[in-house]
Amino acid sequence: MPAPHSNSGSGDADRDRVCNELLYMITPEDIPYEEDLLRQPYTLRSWLRYVEHKKNAPLSHRFLVYERAVKELPGSYKLWKAYLDLRCKSVAGLSAVRHAAQLDGVVGCFERALVLLHKMPRIWTDYCEFLVRHLPHRITQIRRTFDRALRALPITQHDRVWELYLKFAQEAGGATAIAVFRRYIKLEPTKIEDYIELLVQLDRFAEAVERLAQVCNDAKFRSMHGKSQYQLWTELADLCCEHPREVNVKGVRVEQILRAGAKRFSDQAGKIWCSLARYWIKLGQFEKARNIFEEGIVSVMTVRDFTQIFDAYAEFEESVISSKMEAVAAQGGEPDPASALELDLRLARFERLMDRRPFLVNDVLLRQNPNNVSEWQKRVSLCKDDMEKVVETYTKALATVQPKKAYGKLHQLWCDFAQFYEEADDLDNARRVFEKATRVDYRAVNDLADIWCEWAEMELRHGNYADAVEVMARATVPPANPNVHYKDETVPVQRRIFKSLRLWSFYVDLEESIGTIESARAVYDRILQLRIATPQIIVNYAAFLEEHQYFEESFKVYERGIGLFGYPVAFELWNIYLSKFIARYGGQKLERARDLFEQALEKCPAKHAKPLYLLYGRLEEEHGLAKNAMRIYDRATGAVTAEDRLEMYRFYIAKVGQTFGVTATREIYQRAIEALSDRDAKDMCLSFAEMERKLGEIDRARAIYAYASAFCDPRTVPSFWQQWHDFEVKHGNEDTFKEMLRIKRSVQLQFNTEVNYLSAQLVASREKQQLQGPAGFVAATKTATLGASTEEVPVAAAKSADASQIELDLDDDDDDE
Repeated sequence: MPAPHSNSGSGDADRDRVCNELLYMITPEDIPYEEDLLRQPYTLRSWLRYVEHKKNAPLSHRFLVYERAVKELPGSYKLWKAYLDLRCKSVAGLSAVRHAAQLDGVVGCFERALVLLHKMPRIWTDYCEFLVRHLPHRITQIRRTFDRALRALPITQHDRVWELYLKFAQEAGGATAIAVFRRYIKLEPTKIEDYIELLVQLDRFAEAVERLAQVCNDAKFRSMHGKSQYQLWTELADLCCEHPREVNVKGVRVEQILRAGAKRFSDQAGKIWCSLARYWIKLGQFEKARNIFEEGIVSVMTVRDFTQIFDAYAEFEESVISSKMEAVAAQGGEPDPASALELDLRLARFERLMDRRPFLVNDVLLRQNPNNVSEWQKRVSLCKDDMEKVVETYTKALATVQPKKAYGKLHQLWCDFAQFYEEADDLDNARRVFEKATRVDYRAVNDLADIWCEWAEMELRHGNYADAVEVMARATVPPANPNVHYKDETVPVQRRIFKSLRLWSFYVDLEESIGTIESARAVYDRILQLRIATPQIIVNYAAFLEEHQYFEESFKVYERGIGLFGYPVAFELWNIYLSKFIARYGGQKLERARDLFEQALEKCPAKHAKPLYLLYGRLEEEHGLAKNAMRIYDRATGAVTAEDRLEMYRFYIAKVGQTFGVTATREIYQRAIEALSDRDAKDMCLSFAEMERKLGEIDRARAIYAYASAFCDPRTVPSFWQQWHDFEVKHGNEDTFKEMLRIKRSVQLQFNTEVNYLSAQLVASREKQQLQGPAGFVAATKTATLGASTEEVPVAAAKSADASQIELDLDDDDDDE
């Protein structure tokens, strides 16, 4: 900074020197600018014009002009900024050692500028950048300059300084960088990740772990780098495991930190447990690491985490054994007893670990879902060689599994437990197990029914038949309030078991096998009283009575079953009942059989009526009157479904023809043709006409053909017309043949006038003409839409009919000749 003016001799000398320099540098072109400055020395525009004019002058001349300008206008930001940029540009690329004086001159200029411009952030940033770029060895001066800038500028402009300050700190490193970053994260706590990265770069692992643990414990922290909480925990675990000794120096509680992470990120607990074990392994504390592995495999909840820990555990044991074996091999000769004993101990420990793996996996699955019955059964199978462990496992499983939440068949677990005692010939304990199992509130009634059935089967296997019957009798005892719904899940299964059909079915089978007839009948009757019988139960009960010669009682069972079930189930029971009744009595109780058939047919649906009518009619044919049988078949034609009506008429006609002669079927044919649909009536007409032809009634047959032609389109039913054609060829003459052709044309015309048929014909014509080309398609469309009138169709049909008639006449003449 230039010294102030004074009256001393030195001041006069300086003034003379400056005047001499001015006289030396001023050229004739500069005189107008100098005169302007003399008139207006405090005008910024005059100085800027003068500076612009001297832009091609030597640097010393330009420096002198800037010095004069900032001396007159010391608070001008534009002048100082341009002057400082020029001074910085002039020393660009110079060595900090060889040209220290010139660089100090620039520093002095910045210091003079900041006397009045200390609130200008750009001056401070340029000053700091100049120091960092040209004087990087002056760390203290640079740091203090940054501090002065932060103190001078308002906090809203600190970010411009901190950007340069942090860059300088990273380059400087060491304590300077740490101190700068500590100050910065107080202002910007979200930049803690950059500070942690710096600590890791500077090998300050203890503080890095401590800071990273604070970040991981802060639930509100949001990473500026987009890292999740689990990624931060992973970095923390990696730091602890890679540098355990450096971290342990400061007393950071690594174990507590990683345990907290395992609890927090339970889905990645396996990896964190492995990291904790690796931390102790690198510290050389193998027993501590082994304890961590053991704790991890008994605490994780997924098989994936367990596999990670177990594989790392096995690899650790293998590495320890390998190192011991290498040490023994390096000694040469026979190892000492202590080393051999230690090696054997580690091998035995490793083998035991591998043997424990199925049990440990099963433990993991049971921790996931303690109500998983299948996993408990697997656990029992793993312990099958140890009787005490089997009993202990069964006891623990049955105490742990909640019946309402059981995943699998809980009753099967109880049955297996009882079977275990049974195989050991300990029936008393097996009965105690079954007794306890019957008090469990299962989710389904059938589960409890299976328990009772298994109990009874166990008694049967050991010849205790009376005990088996007693067990089933206990199981089927109704509760005090039997008015409960079988499917009401709010009611315990013990109160609903008496309505279990599975239980009663087993009970009745047991009574039929080892009980008396009366006891079996009592069980069957109880089933019917409870109204839980199925059609199969009814059939079995009746068959049981029939087997023991109780025929009337078996018929009553059928009647009770029919009363319980409606159609269509009742149809099957009626069919069996009536067949059994006819086989038993035949025609001895004909009136009773007729009453039964009438009852069966009273409410019988049409789709089930046909078999019953046929059976009824056969009864009358074999044991009654033929007239009654024909009357029944006649009723059947109106009672069956439309699909079965044609077949029923044919059966009826065949029976009438066999019994009363062919001529008696004419009336039936007529009724059938009136009752059947057009399609079925056509077939019936053909059969009728064929019968009349065989009887020699040609005119009758021809009349039937004429009647049937009304619903036989020549295009869709050509078989009918061909059959009529063959009939006329064989039995007709020219007039009858022409009449047939006339009727055929009339019927064809009738069907052509129908709207649906015309539309179908139009579509078919268009498709045919499309294949012939565009011209044919247009002609066909025009003809179908405009030229196809009702008058043109008969003409074309008549022409084709005449041609066919001529040919047919010729054929007939040839046949006559």
